[in-house]
Amino acid sequence: MIVITLFSVDVYSHMPIDSTVVWWILLTGIIIYFIFGKKEFYNPINNKNIQYVELYIYWNVICVARGFFVAESYWEWKFLIQFGLVLSIPICIYTVTNTFWVQKMVQQWIKYLLPAFFLMYIVLFNEGVGHYLVPVSFILLFFPFLTKKWRIIGILVAFMVFAANLGARSNVIKFVIPIILSIVYYFKILANNKVLKVVRMLFIILPFILLYLAMTNTFNIFKMSDYIEGDYRAAQEQDVGGPADLTADTRTFLYVEVISSALKYDYVWLGRTPARGNESPYFGPGIDADLGTNKMERPSNEVSILNVFTWTGIVGVILYFLIFFKATYLALYKSKSRIMKIIGVYLAFRWSYAWVEDFSKFNLSYFFLWVTIGICLSEDFRAMTDNEFKNWVRGIFDQRYRAAITKKQLVITKK
Repeated sequence: MIVITLFSVDVYSHMPIDSTVVWWILLTGIIIYFIFGKKEFYNPINNKNIQYVELYIYWNVICVARGFFVAESYWEWKFLIQFGLVLSIPICIYTVTNTFWVQKMVQQWIKYLLPAFFLMYIVLFNEGVGHYLVPVSFILLFFPFLTKKWRIIGILVAFMVFAANLGARSNVIKFVIPIILSIVYYFKILANNKVLKVVRMLFIILPFILLYLAMTNTFNIFKMSDYIEGDYRAAQEQDVGGPADLTADTRTFLYVEVISSALKYDYVWLGRTPARGNESPYFGPGIDADLGTNKMERPSNEVSILNVFTWTGIVGVILYFLIFFKATYLALYKSKSRIMKIIGVYLAFRWSYAWVEDFSKFNLSYFFLWVTIGICLSEDFRAMTDNEFKNWVRGIFDQRYRAAITKKQLVITKK
């Protein structure tokens, strides 16, 4: 967790580690750890549940392998390795379905890396605050089960992220949504199974509806300035360039560039591999000037689903969709606790948000997305009642509660 945390804020800080090779070695070590973690932490009872994840992993491996035949220059080889590592993160599924491992991992982050934040803050840019404190947004999903002390700490951390940079919309949203959903737990009318199932399906299909409406010029959700009157600006850091318009459309042109590039170079179905990006009339000239690539290409975009599409094609997007569809279905329809159903709705939201932002990076945000997927797919997590979940959550902060987790939840079933 130390490596992922530090790498998450590397570009938002004045840290002394500037070597790309060093980072690659450390991140590769994490992937290897997850590969071998299957033997130690994985419960084979989840085999059927993770089938789509495994297919997605295999397809990503194929796309990375294809990249060896596509890469031509230094930068394309560098992109292949960098984004190939990102596409390798789903391998953690074998570990993050384990109740004990996830609890221990979060507990270690809270114990060592949360206090370290106050030292790291010295070298962090404002936006880096939200990227560093991502695990707290995950913990806020369990707000009803936290002690009074940790509820206060969680809220204070959330306000700290808001105050650091309100213009960093993604950071703000990823803290606000867990708080809102966790509060829903207190209202049985809103936390009703039927209501949550409807909300889950709405989040699942919403990206397709909005994409169709935008392509037919009926309604474009990104053009909020056309529908909202007033001046909504947030202060940014000086090196960013002044106040940011919170209603500004910074996404439509990305979709246009990515889809146009895929149609032009015929990689709609299979993708262009992580070695290549999309042709970008907007960013391309600047990138060519900086890197000397002379291909007018942008290697990645802020919108997660656009990266999945560019690197792995529609095939990859379909597999990615099936992962979210199944994980959220299991959480809503095949779980014993109300909190698990709320987590399922949160995961459905993350599917929708992947069409808005969610950077495709080897960072805490993307890693905890897969932790959430693992929790929803895990038979052990879904078998927990709300009381057992409460003990599990409080066990993150208190050793006494860890002993309350049943032996069945901790023992790995062998084949």
